[in-house]
Amino acid sequence: MQNPSRPSDLTASAHERLYRSLRAQVMHGELAPGQALTLRGLARSFEVSMTPAREAVRRLVAEGALSLSSSGRVATPELSPERIEELAAIRALLEPELAARALPRAHFALIDRLAAINAANAEAVAKADAVAYIRTNLEFHRTLYLRAQAPAMLAMAETVWLQLGPTMRALYGRLRRNEPPQHHRNILAALRAGDEPGLRLAVRTDVTQGLRHLIG
Repeated sequence: MQNPSRPSDLTASAHERLYRSLRAQVMHGELAPGQALTLRGLARSFEVSMTPAREAVRRLVAEGALSLSSSGRVATPELSPERIEELAAIRALLEPELAARALPRAHFALIDRLAAINAANAEAVAKADAVAYIRTNLEFHRTLYLRAQAPAMLAMAETVWLQLGPTMRALYGRLRRNEPPQHHRNILAALRAGDEPGLRLAVRTDVTQGLRHLIG
């Protein structure tokens, strides 16, 4: 019988913990665009050795959550207007399709759950909590898209969210929201009505409108 506490298992566990925590920080905008990171600093912050820190960074670079320069500098994405436009176009294509696939399985319990998440999103806006706003916004979309039962498409959407995370934090600061976006309410109304064209339009508008402020 294998020992569950052998060093390789502990290293793998430390790597997974750092990977998931850092991934969430990037996706939820807890780190600024272009923020530099060091393996030594990550290892110290998460109280792990250099090996799991290196492996976590390697995975996040592969996902586009971090960039790695030729000199070895690791940083969060700092996106050009062209890159933002490209990622917004991907969201506009992918997420309405995920929502439409979820619609036949959008039972009342799911809609109630989405409404509760949207209430938490509104609370984050009222408190001017940018990270909570981004986190609940993505939770709203992910909760709906999980019902699409299209894991490959959802994984693609999450990769885009990862690349946009720090930029979304910068966008929130620029918009200075004082009320939640109307588009989530439109999404909920379309789900209740079983209105696929309305749902596609509401999702497309929601995922692209804010980003236009960064491109224009």
